[in-house]
Amino acid sequence: VSRLHLEFSPSVNSRPCSSPLVFPTKGEKLFCEEDPSPRVCRLPARLAWCSIDWDQLRLLHPLGAGGFGSVYKAIYCGATVAVKQVKKCNKNRLASRQSFWAELNVTHLHHNNVVRVIAASTCAPSTQDTLGTIIMEYVGDSTLHHVIYGTDCIAAAMKDDELSRGPVFISITQVVRYSQDIVAGLVFLHSQLIVHLDLKPANIFITQQNICKIGDFGCSQKLKDAASSGPQFCQQGGTYTHRAPELLKGERITLKADIYSFAITLWQMVTQKQ
Repeated sequence: VSRLHLEFSPSVNSRPCSSPLVFPTKGEKLFCEEDPSPRVCRLPARLAWCSIDWDQLRLLHPLGAGGFGSVYKAIYCGATVAVKQVKKCNKNRLASRQSFWAELNVTHLHHNNVVRVIAASTCAPSTQDTLGTIIMEYVGDSTLHHVIYGTDCIAAAMKDDELSRGPVFISITQVVRYSQDIVAGLVFLHSQLIVHLDLKPANIFITQQNICKIGDFGCSQKLKDAASSGPQFCQQGGTYTHRAPELLKGERITLKADIYSFAITLWQMVTQKQ
């Protein structure tokens, strides 16, 4: 498969676009069987975020779907990754475009408590109604929501008896550890003037090492962008139950919005209530 090199028009936020994906030719498989004996591999240190080597990307199976796209487990350059395909929303195409570019707010950022964006592309196959593709580090299938409330919600989809368990008691020690991870991630993001704007247990991933990583930046904003967009930008995206009161009033976005969302998340960890 040959590599194409095309120019892209600027995004809605005038951020740099990536080079396109090259999709499989006729007769090639889009999904591949997972290696029964996976090797632990690391991505190349100098891997460019603005290009995707399709020859090195193998989609394995779907992990889930959200309002603006679907996520797949995949292999990229020998390492396990997550691939998010952002779909075009016919009812609100601008919102889907904003969600895609918001995901790239954390590009170039590296922190132990933030899900890393590895590469992205604005190219999509003609057979799929997708706006773009994002490759992220794979942090597993578990989220803080699963830990707090159990994994019955995904057991039916995964068909795995080991996942069919209810919520378990979370000790105060574990709550403190998770909270430290989340706060560390927030402090780093805020130091880069990035506000998540949708912080909740479902968007906090837990690795096999029991480390929390903040992910899903589809609602995120850089403060300079939010300030120039006006109060109306506060009405888009996010989760109502975790949204700061000032944002519900249409007021300007500040770092405090994430602090409110974290407080709700902390309450959920302690009480295990919704």
